[in-house]
Formats: sequence, C-alpha cells, structure tokens
Amino acid sequence: MQKSECHGGVQLRNRGADNCDQRTSSSIQIKHRTTVQQGKSSSSTSSPESARKSHPRPSDKLNPKTINPFGEQSRAPSAFAAIYSKGGIPCRLVHGSVKHRLQWECPPENLPFDPLLITLAEGLRETKHPYTFVSKEGFRELLLVQGAPEKAVPLLPRLVPVLKAALVHLDDDVFARGLNALVQLSVVVGPSLNDHLKHLLTSGSLIIIKSKIPTYCSICC
Repeated sequence: MQKSECHGGVQLRNRGADNCDQRTSSSIQIKHRTTVQQGKSSSSTSSPESARKSHPRPSDKLNPKTINPFGEQSRAPSAFAAIYSKGGIPCRLVHGSVKHRLQWECPPENLPFDPLLITLAEGLRETKHPYTFVSKEGFRELLLVQGAPEKAVPLLPRLVPVLKAALVHLDDDVFARGLNALVQLSVVVGPSLNDHLKHLLTSGSLIIIKSKIPTYCSICC
C-alpha cells in the first residue's frame, strides 16, 4: 500500500514538473517573439530611408523638385498648369545640356493667337518649372512670327490686364517676366499700346513697379 502511494506521489511530482517545464518553455517563446518584434520595429525606424527623411541632405537644396504636371498635387493647379497638363499648349519642353528650348507641334506662325497668347501671358505668373520657362519662351517666340502685329493688336484689351497682374506680383521673378513681356509686346504692336497704358500704369501699379525696378535691373544685368 505504501509503495503504491509512493509510486502515485512520484507520478504527481513528475506531472507537476512537466507542466512547469511547459510553462517555462512557453514563457521563453513569448519573450523571444517580443524581442524579435521589437528588433524589427527598431530596425525599421532606424533604416537609411527614415534617416534621410528626418535628416535631409545638403544636396536636396541644390536639386529642388520640379513640378510633374501629370502627377497629383497637394492643391488645385492653376489655370495655366491645368491647360498645360491637358496638352492645351501646342509645344513641349526640350531639355538641353546648356539651355532648354521649345519644340512646337506645328509652325508658330500657323497658330491662332486667340487664346494662346493670352494663356501664355497668364503663365508668366507661375513660379515653378516648367511653367515659368514655357510661358516666357512661348510668349516671346509667338510674337516673333510673321504677321504677329495684326494678330496681337486685337487682343490688347485682354492682354493688358493679364500683364498688369504680373507687374504687381509679389515675386520679383514674376515681375521681371511680366516687364520683359510688356517690352516685347510694345515692340510688336507699337503705338497701338498707348491707348491701354492708362489701364496698365495706374497709381497703385506704378508704386509697385517703381519699387521693383532696381530688382529688375539686377536680374537682367
């Protein structure tokens, strides 16, 4: 009788020891999994990509991002940007090693000035590439075609307010592009522009233009 009781006690102790070993093994596995997960999370937060985002490189300032007209923007695009992204400007920008140029889909002299010239004038207020170059160069090249005076003079009542908006813009580069465009337009249309100067050179715009003239000279020179 005593032997059976002793034998039963040994079995109970063995079962208890087995249960304890299983609990210890499970606890070790759980701790191991937790350690692995923490290691993965810490390695992901300390990855080179996250480090670059938190600590931008100096070269990022030298190579600013340009606008992708076909990509999603954080805010609604301007009228000119929307027209350009939809192919409403019949030219494309050709990047060169020294300077950029425009390649027209057809000879510029065959293009209607209305509304293309006005659209390009509205683009002078853009502040990001490639819109700044396309609007400035497109406006200039369109005024160089044969028959430009006859095509541009009827558009003066609509062109002058657009150019005025560029001249009173807070951005100095926009002002410089607007003033250059006004000079180019005056060379083409001649005295026909005189009747519109009173709308262009109001007292408020004159104050802004005079304050920006030194900046314009430094940009051009």
